[in-house]
Amino acid sequence: MSVLEFTKMQGLGNDFVVVDATHRPFELTPAQIRMLADRRFGVGCDQVLVVEPPSSADVDFRYRIFNADGGEVEQCGNGARCFVVFVRARGLSDQREIRVETKSGVIVPRLEDDGEVTVDMGVPRFEPGAVPFDGGTGAPVEALDVAGTEVAVSVLSMGNPHAVQVVADVEAAPVASQGPGIECHPRFPRRVNAGYMEIVDRANIRLRVWERGAGETLACGTGACAAVVAGRRRGLVDERVTVAMRGGPLKIRWEGPGRPVWMTGPAAIVFDGRWPIPGPGARIPAQTPYPNRTR
Repeated sequence: MSVLEFTKMQGLGNDFVVVDATHRPFELTPAQIRMLADRRFGVGCDQVLVVEPPSSADVDFRYRIFNADGGEVEQCGNGARCFVVFVRARGLSDQREIRVETKSGVIVPRLEDDGEVTVDMGVPRFEPGAVPFDGGTGAPVEALDVAGTEVAVSVLSMGNPHAVQVVADVEAAPVASQGPGIECHPRFPRRVNAGYMEIVDRANIRLRVWERGAGETLACGTGACAAVVAGRRRGLVDERVTVAMRGGPLKIRWEGPGRPVWMTGPAAIVFDGRWPIPGPGARIPAQTPYPNRTR
């Protein structure tokens, strides 16, 4: 039986199975990824992160991300912080700052002296085609009909798609009831992450995110970036914002249009393990939208 060696990591409770594929290819099928990510039948995680060799000389590694539903996605901010901690801990790099290729472009995570990680998450994009968002205008606020209710959302791409709305009380927000409807809304042909942002003051917000393919997670790095960008475009927050999520806070900085978003926060190794890879005859649980969801 083949065995997958992995490292379990977490960034503010957003948890990952990290796989070193620098010397052998990552070949799990979507069904096997779902079982690996399942919290009852497998190891359990929000995403599976894969470290691969670079495809060009101007980057250090390639970074692939698979959601708990088995689908590959473009970007994961909390995972990016875990990425740099992982490659240093495993001796794959001794650099404090690395250039990493993702499906949505190059990101640059840097390990700080205090152990936290700062990531250049790239420049946010607002053109509807970049999200993609059918029928969008690129305006700071768009109207979205969700099951007969009009919702005001800020739509943008942080390398992956986000729809952020402002709520009065994030704890009372309809994340679990409305989030799936926004995620799978027909105007988002690649689905979308649904963010719910409460403005505390101009330097602090509270945030919950319904992530596509994973459900609500304890933290979402790209969601925190998207929320601050959305808040700035609406004139609600300043350049530097602390984003409080259920897993803990992230520090986000965005100077404005045409500038990258900077994210700073923790990342930690939890344990190392070996997982027997189910063979062709294994009984793998049927696909569900959010196989890891226990919260």
